[in-house]
Amino acid sequence: MERHQVNTHSLEATAKRMVADDKGLIAIDESTGTCNKRFAKWGIPQTAETRRKYRELIVSTPGLGESISGAILYDETIRQQKDDGTPFAKALVDVGIIPGIKIDTGAKEMAGFPGEKITEGLDGLRARLAEYAQMGALFAKWRAVLAIGDGIPSEGCIEANAHALARYAALCQEAGLVPVVEPEVLMDGAHTLETCGEVTEKVLRAVFKELYSQRVKLEGLILKPNMVLPGSTCPKQETVDEVADATVRYLLRGVPAAVPGIAFLSGGQTGELASARLNAMNVRVKSRLPWALAFSFGRAIQEPALEIWHGDQSNLQAAQQALYHRARCNRAARLGEYNATVEADHSENAPLVVSSLELAGSAR
Repeated sequence: MERHQVNTHSLEATAKRMVADDKGLIAIDESTGTCNKRFAKWGIPQTAETRRKYRELIVSTPGLGESISGAILYDETIRQQKDDGTPFAKALVDVGIIPGIKIDTGAKEMAGFPGEKITEGLDGLRARLAEYAQMGALFAKWRAVLAIGDGIPSEGCIEANAHALARYAALCQEAGLVPVVEPEVLMDGAHTLETCGEVTEKVLRAVFKELYSQRVKLEGLILKPNMVLPGSTCPKQETVDEVADATVRYLLRGVPAAVPGIAFLSGGQTGELASARLNAMNVRVKSRLPWALAFSFGRAIQEPALEIWHGDQSNLQAAQQALYHRARCNRAARLGEYNATVEADHSENAPLVVSSLELAGSAR
């Protein structure tokens, strides 16, 4: 049987484009259930057509490609079109944004491991990847979820999720898609910053061990990790700079230099705090790191726009301006130029650089 040859150069080129020009990714890959929950919060009708209108609001936001290199879509979304009949994937390409696809089928309770989850979706993955590639996707995303608690995450849960991520990544590269590898250590809980760092390092080491084992080309993938944070209910909440330093410290211990880029998930952080923490990393150590530090945010970019839109098309322009603004703030954070002035300025023509960082010296 002839062995499938991976086009390493194409994968590397796409991965580099995903973190080039100080841009990042926008995640609009919420499942139908998750999207409906967010709509319900604002009293928005939970229908396929309303979801289509909302996704069109995002992909047609003027100037989005100035700050966004790629967009992660959901199965429903990649099959949808704009009002004029243009498929969303093509609409993104037309403005210089790379289309991607969420490929896993969700995190489910892990048999024999109470309180822990395993992400499913490997069955039939080769065929699904081929279909999405035909639709125009150039990268994919798979999310593993690891909670911190009493005795967890366990070795068994870490290893099972790491192996699944590696198998997914190998199949992606075989299909010519760049895998976004997302091992998320959740911020829920009362654990300390140090505990999160230790667990994050352990998870990253396990993931890369499996990626090596499955012959995944590290130059042709993007890592999407959590930032190293104190638990959301931990009494001690470290400053923005302390979070930035801890995150970089543990990433340096667990992520090989061959990886072209790290695109952080927001994981429930506010948009402003996620931007401030990313900015602090790029201000303090960007020039000394082997990989680009970028963003792959969902709610941290979308939430203000969704609140403004409220399902009412008369709010479309204002919602798009809010989306553009949050994307622009995150590009400023990649440049190390995010500050209170940039955050406050919603003008489309505002200069990206105003002054050196003076924002949020301590966490809120």
